[in-house]
Amino acid sequence: MAITFEGKDVELTANGYLVDIADWSEGLAKQMAAEEDIELTDKHWDLINFLRDQFINNGGKNPNTRALIKEMGTTWGEKIGSKDLYNLFPQDPSKQGGRISGLPESKRKGGY
Repeated sequence: MAITFEGKDVELTANGYLVDIADWSEGLAKQMAAEEDIELTDKHWDLINFLRDQFINNGGKNPNTRALIKEMGTTWGEKIGSKDLYNLFPQDPSKQGGRISGLPESKRKGGY
């Protein structure tokens, strides 16, 4: 499976995750999000950047929704719940957000 971005085929897994994290770019994320009817806002980018930072700098671990709620609440300076994150990524903030962030599919339940 592949997605065409800027005239090149980028390999995806059967579930739509990038095969190689190095293929990711903000432009590719925008295209992937648009194909899922998501227009990326600043809050989306906050979550995407946090997911990427945690994966890259935390031993390849994908944060779960609970960790995302805590971090995004701090980042945005407001009390939030899972509904706020599901409004951004309706299929699951950690999974759909991770896919658009260019991260590999998490094989564990709940992340960390």
